Amino acid sequence: MDHRDFQLTPTQRDIRAMAREFADTEIAPHARAWDRAERIDPEVPRWLGALGFLGLTLPEEYGGVEADMLSYALVTEELGRGDSAVRGLVSVSLGLVAKTIAAHGSAEQKQRWLPRLASGEALGCFALTEPGTGSDAGSLRTRAVRDAADSGDWTLDGSKMFITNGTVAEVALTFARTSENGITAFLVPTGTPGFTAREIHGKLGLRGQATAELALEGVRVPDSARLGEVGRGLGIALGALSRGRISVAAGAVGLAQGALDAAVRYTTEREQFGRPVASFQLVQELLAESEVSIRAARLLTHQVARMADAGVPPKGYATEASIAKYHASETAVEVSNKCLQAFGGYGYIDEYPAGKYLRDARVLTLYEGTSQVQKLLIGRALTGVDALD
Repeated sequence: MDHRDFQLTPTQRDIRAMAREFADTEIAPHARAWDRAERIDPEVPRWLGALGFLGLTLPEEYGGVEADMLSYALVTEELGRGDSAVRGLVSVSLGLVAKTIAAHGSAEQKQRWLPRLASGEALGCFALTEPGTGSDAGSLRTRAVRDAADSGDWTLDGSKMFITNGTVAEVALTFARTSENGITAFLVPTGTPGFTAREIHGKLGLRGQATAELALEGVRVPDSARLGEVGRGLGIALGALSRGRISVAAGAVGLAQGALDAAVRYTTEREQFGRPVASFQLVQELLAESEVSIRAARLLTHQVARMADAGVPPKGYATEASIAKYHASETAVEVSNKCLQAFGGYGYIDEYPAGKYLRDARVLTLYEGTSQVQKLLIGRALTGVDALD
């Protein structure tokens, strides 16, 4: 039995097999072209929606697909193996936005947004990070002011930075300060007057993924756009990030697996000194170390996904999510770097996949909580002392 099948149910294996076939036939063959063009095929969201990958774990009544968190992790691992830019689209639109609407939204909000997000007809973006506040999300400066009149409408002003799906999303889950110590979440249609998105080009990796800077200038939304209670938005954001770190960890595992698979193929086919490169001891050391690191990262990721499936709330598995995200993202960088080494000079040109894997891996240690922040969160759980205070 493949070690990756251990303790998986037949349904989970089927979902993973479907994701693997999709990644192999519809994503991986185009990854280099999308990377060069700095955009993925605009039909990809609809393909993902048709397969149910943008509706995993969402309620069936809103077009979702009955599935557990582990199945979602298996899908994001396979998508990450094919192209991390596609995995990021799913992790944000489904993992951070749609799942948060399902958890905290009103019946009206769920009915308005979830069917379209699940089908891929619409995408969502998670507008938390700002030009001056990344890891320190509690210090964000975007403001939302409520009208004194009876309408109860809100006016939002501010800016957001490094927002995945920012130029292609139809709804932005936006976090804004509504009092000195309170942050509130809003579902802002991106077509609202005063909302603009500027795509960021020239990224090191994830070039096919739409990443944007958002500007909100007098963006007016009704109170019905508010997600959750006034002043409780930071808790909503942190809960979403704990869930989101599961998919980032799974995607990192997939990326590392893709890099290793490519290196194994190359080194067994490429000959030097009259023998396959894979026959050299130090090359086998690179491959063996990579395999061990990937297996450990996969087990950590599956562990926290199973905790979520057991009904543990995000706050209860936050530390495990940080551990998985930290280890898996660092593993992706380490493994992709080793695999590029196995390619030699060919790893340095984009005719071969090694360089893209390394470039895409690098950002995984930065977003949804840097590796340094994950260490502080893990350290706080161990000691009870908050190093950020």
